[in-house]
Formats: sequence, structure tokens, C-alpha cells
Amino acid sequence: MPLALFALTAGAFGIGVTEFVIMGLLLEVGTDLGVSISTAGLLISGYALGVVAGAPVLTVLTGRWSRKHVLLGLMVIFTLGNIGCALAPTYGTLMAARVLTARSHGTFFGVGSVVATGLVPVDKRASAIAIMFTGLTVANILGVPLGTWLGQSLGWRSTFWAVALIGLLAVAVIALFVPRDEASQEANDWRADLRALGRRPVLLGLLTTVLGFAGVFTVFTFIAPILTRLSGFSPTAVSPILLVFGGGLVVGNLVGGKLADRRLVPSILGSLAVLALVLFGMTFVLHDRVLTVIAIGLFGAAAFATVPPLQMWVLEKAEGAGQSLASSLNIGAFNLGNALGAWFGGVIIDRGPGLGAVTWVSALVPVSAIFIVLLALRLESRERRLGAPNERMLQGGVS
Repeated sequence: MPLALFALTAGAFGIGVTEFVIMGLLLEVGTDLGVSISTAGLLISGYALGVVAGAPVLTVLTGRWSRKHVLLGLMVIFTLGNIGCALAPTYGTLMAARVLTARSHGTFFGVGSVVATGLVPVDKRASAIAIMFTGLTVANILGVPLGTWLGQSLGWRSTFWAVALIGLLAVAVIALFVPRDEASQEANDWRADLRALGRRPVLLGLLTTVLGFAGVFTVFTFIAPILTRLSGFSPTAVSPILLVFGGGLVVGNLVGGKLADRRLVPSILGSLAVLALVLFGMTFVLHDRVLTVIAIGLFGAAAFATVPPLQMWVLEKAEGAGQSLASSLNIGAFNLGNALGAWFGGVIIDRGPGLGAVTWVSALVPVSAIFIVLLALRLESRERRLGAPNERMLQGGVS
């Protein structure tokens, strides 16, 4: 794998820290700013919605830029946004800074996925995407636990200052190692991109991504309260347990990429099914500390095993035209799932059966994603059956 992939991984690491570290600091942020845990959890939803809104806009606006310049510009936005988070005096300004930071997220991973797949042979494309997304998983192993510890020790603002420094380092690494490319001299035909996105297979792929990751974040948003209030861990134990979760992310991400290179559709269905089973099974072990830690590791592996196949599926369905936009929108779909999951988890806690039911209710969400995949496959099969007689008729007419 070329060094440029690992430069993309460095940028993904910085973005991963700022996205996920807030989950380990919900209690501290809520206490400092005078808001409830569920309200503090909306900082995750706000970030995710910022990704959803920023991905298509920035991808279209930067369509004629060289991809290297796009990636560098996005990391500058990321760095400034984290400085704004560190300086935010109120909950509202913190939310605004999080949304600004999120603007860089979708386009970075969308453009980065296209760059990554162009650097390797066809049979290694999903693995290349997995390597870039390893930045997110390593962020959970190293960045999030350290950021959580730093925020608990020196105040949550210190974490965002540290993340801003990571952003500056990522800018330098990308500038050094990502190869230069020429800016597009052609007019950016965003209408053609939208037509490609409007195809039913692409839309169903995006919906599958939303539902798949909504189940993940219904639980992960409230992982700290689950561990402290249900499993009986102390707040200081959250960071080490997140290391286990991060280890699961790394394993699941790389395994998901390998499986997707071999058989894409079975890897999608299998990873979603495993995710649903793990979420449901967590319900029965949360009062045993040892089993809880094991379940957290399995949860991480199941969560990120879905990422490379889902990203690769949308890229394939876009079929050339609009791939950058489709890729960026699929990152937005992941984050729309994050936002819906954070909201759904809050509803379960505040208006539903409570914190103890979050895991088993969340298992229903990836199950719904499986039904969407099966629907997409059935529709594709029917279109092929209908197209085959028409093709034979045309061939018969020509002969």
C-alpha cells in the first residue's frame, strides 16, 4: 500500500478524535455548561448533521480543485473549528463550533475514498478504504481514551486544544505525502452528479448506511452512562474500556475490508447481522463487568466491519459519474445515522423504557438495514430479468 494512504489515515485520525471524544466527556461538558446528559448528547447530533449538510456543498464547490488542495483546505477548517470548541463560552457557541468542524468531515472522507481507491489495484479497493478509515479506529484506541483522560484531568477544553494540534500535524503530513494532482479544467457538471445520485441503487445504498450506523450510535452515544450507571464502573474506568472498544474497531474495520474485496454483498449482510446480534446480546451482560468489557470489544468490531463494504457498495453503484459526491454523501449518511442514533437513544432514555433498554432497542435498527439490502438485491434481480428479454429482442432485430 502506498504511503499516500497512510497520509490520508493521519487526517482521518484527527477527524476521528474530534468526532468521538465528546462521548467520553458528556458528563463533564454537561456539568460545566449546565445542561443535561441528553442535551449534551445533541452535540453529537449537531456534528453529524453538520457533516450531512457540508458534504454535498463542499464537494460541489471544490469540484474543480486538485484533490490534494481540497484535503488540505478541509483540514484547515477542521483545525479552526476545534480552536472554536476550546474557546466556546456557552453551549450554543460550542454547538456552532462543532458544526463548523463537521463541515470538513464528509468531503474529506468522500474525496479521500476516491483518492484511496485510485492508488491501488481493483481487487484491493475496499482494503484501501479500510486503511484510510483505520485512522478513525486508531483514534478510538489512542486519541479518544487519551482525550477523555485529558478532559477529565485538566478540563474538557484542553482536549479540544490537543485536537487542534493534531489538525496542524495532519496538514503537514498530507502536504508531504499525498501526491500532487492537476485541478480539473472541465466545468463541474453537478447536474450529472445529481442524476447519478438519483439512481435507485445509490439511494438504497445510502439508506442502508444510515440505518446501519444509527444502531451503532444509539448505544455508543451513551456509552459512558451505560458503563457507570448500569455496569457500575467508575468514571475513570471509561477510558480504559474505550481502549477495548477501539481495538475492536481496528479488527472489524480491516476484516470488513478484506471480506468486501472478496464478496461484497455477503459481507454487507453478514456484518449487519452480527451487529444486530451483538447489540441485542449486550442487554444480558451489562450487569457483569467482565462480560461487559468483552461485549464492548465485540461491539466495536461489529460496528466498523460494516464501514468498508457499505462505502464500497455506494461507490460501485455510482458507476463513475458522481463518485466523489456519492462517496461524500455516504459519509454524510454515516453521520446522519449518528445523529438519528443519538436522538433515538435520548428518546429511549427520557421518554421510553430507559437507559437499560437502549441496547436491545438499538438492535432493531441494523435489522431494518438488512431488509433494505434485500429489497435492493430483489429490485436489481428483477431489472436484470426484465432487461434480458429486451436485449435478446434487440439482438434478434439486428440479425
